[in-house]
Amino acid sequence: MGIISWIVLGLLAGAIAKFLLPGRDPGGFIGTTLIGVAGAFIGGWISARWLDHPINKSFDSATLAAAIGGSLVLLVAYRLLFGNSRD
Repeated sequence: MGIISWIVLGLLAGAIAKFLLPGRDPGGFIGTTLIGVAGAFIGGWISARWLDHPINKSFDSATLAAAIGGSLVLLVAYRLLFGNSRD
C-alpha cells in the first residue's frame, strides 16, 4: 500500500474511531483526522511487527481493524494528555 492509501485509510479509521468515542476533542475535526492518519500508520506497524500480518498486501479487514485500533489508542491517549471536554 502506498502513502496515499494509508492516508485514506487513516481518514476512514479516524472517522470510525470518532464514531466509537463520541465527544468534543480538544483538537476538533482536524486533530481527530490527524490522529486517525497517525493511528493507521501505528496500527499497521504493530500489525506487521507483532501480529505477523504484513501490510504490503492489498487493503483487507485486518488492515482496517489495525488502523482503527491504532486510532482508538491514540485518541484515548490524546484525551488523557490534553483533556476531555465531554460533560
